[in-house]
Amino acid sequence: MDPRIVDRLRCPVCAEPLAEVATGGAGALRCPRRHSFDVARQGYVNLLAGRAPHAGDTAEMVAARADFLSAGHYDLISAALAAAATEAVDGVTAARRLPAGAHADGTYPLVVDAGAGTGRHLAAVLAALPDAVGLALDVSKPALRRAARAHPRAAAALADTWQRLPLADAGTAVLLNVFAPRNGAEFHRVLDPAGSLLVVTPAADHLAELVGALGLLRVDPAKADRVAESLGGHFTEVAAAEHRRELALTGPEVATLVGMGPSAWHTDPPGLAARVAGLAEPVRVTVAVRLTVWRPTPR
Repeated sequence: MDPRIVDRLRCPVCAEPLAEVATGGAGALRCPRRHSFDVARQGYVNLLAGRAPHAGDTAEMVAARADFLSAGHYDLISAALAAAATEAVDGVTAARRLPAGAHADGTYPLVVDAGAGTGRHLAAVLAALPDAVGLALDVSKPALRRAARAHPRAAAALADTWQRLPLADAGTAVLLNVFAPRNGAEFHRVLDPAGSLLVVTPAADHLAELVGALGLLRVDPAKADRVAESLGGHFTEVAAAEHRRELALTGPEVATLVGMGPSAWHTDPPGLAARVAGLAEPVRVTVAVRLTVWRPTPR
């Protein structure tokens, strides 16, 4: 694992720094108190302090997401995150009066994706930030297997965002949160005081054409308020923008889109397949998301 990333990790049991050690397998991370965490042969490390409350996305959901994202359908999200992250890192550099590319402690800026899934959005951000390194956090092992290979400067760790994050205080320049849970207190703790939290949530009409036709979950009309509530007291919103695009999808692509999201947990597969088969191709679908930029409140 990249030593620049390991340097920012902390033991989930005692919060001491971690160091990589050689073992008979793929290696491990160990703290001074000898708490040890094996690196899986697929490249990710398990940094849970105990058992995860749930297993996260299934292998089928992750495979669907990988197929859909690789077709470029959500690249507008990746592009928006890359632009916002570039501005955020520039802000950290300016605030600390550092040379270009340097972080608060003189090392490379760290980008963390909390709920990273396959790591595609993190990879796009790292491609735009050649001096940065990245860490994908998720509870889904199938997702982490892909995220660990998403970019040469990225690593992946099994971690529950509702628990204490296995990261150093104030050591993260940019925190990504795309369609994922938010832990305001922990996000605030790990972010550099001059850093930024980038949150992507669905807009009201996201995938609206499919909601009624296929019986999908509707976007919560109070979504923006719930995001603000989850971050209140820890962050201040400094910017917001909507990004939208119309897709022309085939029936199989629609099935893949449904299979990668939360509706996959709530739909009857045979019934869904029948409803998808009844759609006229190409299926016009609106992708509409809201990207908000949040800054930590003073400590």
